[in-house]
Amino acid sequence: MRTMIRSTGAAIPGIRKLNSDFALHTFYDKRKEVIADPPDVVTDKFESITGIRERRYAPTSIVASDLALEAASQALSNSGIDPETLDFIIVATNFGDVQKHTIQTDFLPALSARVKRGLGIKKPECIVFDLVIGCPGWIQAFIQADLMIRCGDAKRGLIIGAETLSRVLDMHDRDSMIFADGAGATLLEGKDLPDNRGVLAQAAVSHTLDEAYYLYLGQSNYPESDPRIRYIKMDGRKIYEYALQNVPLAMKSALDRSGQSIKDLKKIFIHQANEKMDEAIIKRFYKLYGYSDVPKGIVPMNIHELGNSSVATIPTLYHQVISGEFSDHALKEGDLILFASVGAGMHINALVYAI
Repeated sequence: MRTMIRSTGAAIPGIRKLNSDFALHTFYDKRKEVIADPPDVVTDKFESITGIRERRYAPTSIVASDLALEAASQALSNSGIDPETLDFIIVATNFGDVQKHTIQTDFLPALSARVKRGLGIKKPECIVFDLVIGCPGWIQAFIQADLMIRCGDAKRGLIIGAETLSRVLDMHDRDSMIFADGAGATLLEGKDLPDNRGVLAQAAVSHTLDEAYYLYLGQSNYPESDPRIRYIKMDGRKIYEYALQNVPLAMKSALDRSGQSIKDLKKIFIHQANEKMDEAIIKRFYKLYGYSDVPKGIVPMNIHELGNSSVATIPTLYHQVISGEFSDHALKEGDLILFASVGAGMHINALVYAI
């Protein structure tokens, strides 16, 4: 039994937040001191490093489970199957549902349970659970689902990445410009296919000693902020160095386990966190195989318009490519692709898949 992607869906919020919108902000550093550079200089430098020109935020009335349900409904509609035939729903997220102005995570009930209810699924045997492992959550859900399908516990289900990071941002921290909202859903199905189709291999690692708190919740950089309220924080330099050193190794591990050649890779779907970081990771990955150049057009990117929506970045990007939204990126049956991600924890994973 091989695990295949049957259909996809995505929920991209309609509120566009441009870099220029941050020009009215006063940014502070971690010492709670005003950053000397004018806001427009800060945003210009930010764009040159990350590649992000804009990002999407969810309306006040929308929470992560709403986005997850929208993406899931779309994936089901595109599949044409009866929702009652699903055996599982896995939702990858980091903060659950966060109501605007609350800064409080809500996992009760689980987002996956809310999605199942929203889809109107009555079948008790359709099990649901949430997965919290940082930005690599959607790939980890893929890995978990593949194991369930291959061992015969399930045949069909949804894996979803959904997040509303705009609800936990410190707008006085320039790092806040990276993050965005969104959701991506993928319907997986077990099929009797040749060994060179479907999920071929995976690799995952967790570094939780010195690296555990590279991403964390902390006080606002604003000196007069409420010390009881915490926001998402990160040590960007350490994350960059960690990712550059470790992500290519995990990617190579997965590809080597698959028995496939790097020359046969058609696309690499990497977590959309930072354009320059992603480019450096891919270059180092190819260098591990003795290649100094990266094949042109192998890495589709949507970070310029959508920012970093954490667990939603890869499934949203894959959906866009499969749906033909990129004129310079296309996939067909038999194509070999690689998914890879890195995020809070710190966790890294990679998965090799043949369409």
